Amino acid sequence: MEGISKLPLPNSFVEFLEANGLDPSIYTTIHSTPRYIRLKPGSEAHLEEIEAEINCKLQKVGWLPGFYSLPPHVQIANSKAYKEGKIYGIDAASGAAVLALNISVGDHVLDLCAAPGAKLCLISDLLDDSGSVTGVDVARHRLAACRTMLQKYALGDRCRLFVADGTTFSVIPARDRSDSISCECAIGEKEDLYREWTSRRLWKERKTATKARKPGASKLFSESDHPELIFYGQNSGVVGLTKSELYQVASSGQVSCQGYDKVNYC
Repeated sequence: MEGISKLPLPNSFVEFLEANGLDPSIYTTIHSTPRYIRLKPGSEAHLEEIEAEINCKLQKVGWLPGFYSLPPHVQIANSKAYKEGKIYGIDAASGAAVLALNISVGDHVLDLCAAPGAKLCLISDLLDDSGSVTGVDVARHRLAACRTMLQKYALGDRCRLFVADGTTFSVIPARDRSDSISCECAIGEKEDLYREWTSRRLWKERKTATKARKPGASKLFSESDHPELIFYGQNSGVVGLTKSELYQVASSGQVSCQGYDKVNYC
């Protein structure tokens, strides 16, 4: 592998890089390319403690709030700070993508191709205790990793996670629709209401998942079904809704007024 990394870049590729103002050396200096972490808001006071634990001086990234660079050989996965949820492992490009959204308090954000979840956590941190974030990914096992990350960092309160094809996803934000549920509807469809999320999956859901894993079930999800909701927070707008309300087909007027404020697809 080391020998392969020392092979010269193809001339045509070098010409492409130069034509686009890119320095070809970035592809030959991978061993010196820094890694990045992000401090969880409120953990700034632990910076020196974190540096002492990983035996490395963290370099603040001036253009990315909360981001720090570190040498590529430094490992953080076994550190106390990482295990306790004080730092995130995330690349600068992901941080830049979220920064470009210019997220404001109260925004409803859609994060397509959400896995593995680092951007989703950053969005949730920026929203703080307002708005909502909806994560979508076509691979269920990757989206499950997002769910684990949200729970680790206690950021799932205003989040929803759907297994779906982002190119056809059309579920609008819940916003305050739960407030408009009539008593008659709530009573008539009591069994269909979404209650507080629990990790205990219903027998029917387990049966469906088992069937999907059988030979011949090549698709990650059925195109005829609604996107699979694998997680939702207490204040994500889902609790109290019926399934028909959650998956209601929105008109063009509703989309323009009640759609997402920001969409990330990087």
